Amino acid sequence: MSLELNQQELKRVLLIEVSGRVDSTTADQLGKALNDAIDEGQSQLVLDLSRVDYMSSAGLRELVSALKRLQRGRGDLRLAALSERVEEVLELAGLDEIFKIYETQVEAVGSF
Repeated sequence: MSLELNQQELKRVLLIEVSGRVDSTTADQLGKALNDAIDEGQSQLVLDLSRVDYMSSAGLRELVSALKRLQRGRGDLRLAALSERVEEVLELAGLDEIFKIYETQVEAVGSF
């Protein structure tokens, strides 16, 4: 299963819909998309993870790294519509305390 990323700009927020598996082979692809967006000046990112069936620690590292980069520049990375699997992994890693997590894309985008 490959990773699909679908990006769209909504007002001042970049929404990235992630589909598939985020594991050691695909985490780099997610990290590159996040870093490219930040390099292009995006400071408010929302990741929709509703269609992610699996996320490994490699994927979590990319999320944390992007969050830190954004927060240094007064931006933020917010998560929306977590699949059960992703929610579980974030909680186990204690990252549900670090990220702002929303039930829906609309809430996450509107939170900026």
